[in-house]
Amino acid sequence: MWRTLTIRLGPGLLRDIALVCAADGLVGASFGAITVGSGLPLWLPMLMSVVVFAGAAQFMFVGLIASGGNPIAAVLAGLLVNARHLPFGFAIGDVFGRGLARRAVGAHLMIDETVAFALAQRDVDRRRTAFWVCGIGLFACWNVGVVAGAFGGTVISDTDAFGLDAAFPAVLLALVLPSLKDRSTRLAVVVGVVVALATSPLLPAGVPVLLALAGVLVTLGGTPDEPRDGARDRSAAPRSHSEDAT
Repeated sequence: MWRTLTIRLGPGLLRDIALVCAADGLVGASFGAITVGSGLPLWLPMLMSVVVFAGAAQFMFVGLIASGGNPIAAVLAGLLVNARHLPFGFAIGDVFGRGLARRAVGAHLMIDETVAFALAQRDVDRRRTAFWVCGIGLFACWNVGVVAGAFGGTVISDTDAFGLDAAFPAVLLALVLPSLKDRSTRLAVVVGVVVALATSPLLPAGVPVLLALAGVLVTLGGTPDEPRDGARDRSAAPRSHSEDAT
């Protein structure tokens, strides 16, 4: 199976997926430890990780509950954060395949990382394979990490001392960096970051992230970046006198 996946995806892409899965396993461990360390029951992080499988929404739910928030408000906040999955579905809906069961499972595995890896592939078959390999690997690693972290959280008094929660934004940043080569994407990112930072002290957690999508609106109607000189088609370059004579 590993040899088949290496042929279809290439060793580089398969290595990147494996590294992201390992990093998400650490994030899952931090989520399990933080949840149990906050006084919530042992079964809660495990159930959420299987049924919800959305790291940002899970962290937000636990954070609001642990701080004394209303469970209904915590659920609504999680749904608000996961509203970004709607455009995700339009962008990569073709990778799920046909059949209700495949589409239901595919939608459950549709998270930031799987969408990023799928959109980075130009070939349809390669995109589909990257999505499913990444999704299944992340689901397994995340839940194993949550179980380990949940049991570890029962004996760790200070879960913040390990700083494992930093792995989650680090993974997302690593996925975004290759896209920053495009000028319009950089502009959207800068505007989104400014909006999120400016509204974070004023609005509930999760809302600034959605407002950061305003950065996408800034780039609408723009023209694509001009190709670099080295990437231009050689046929457009002036011909030499010898070529004209030929």
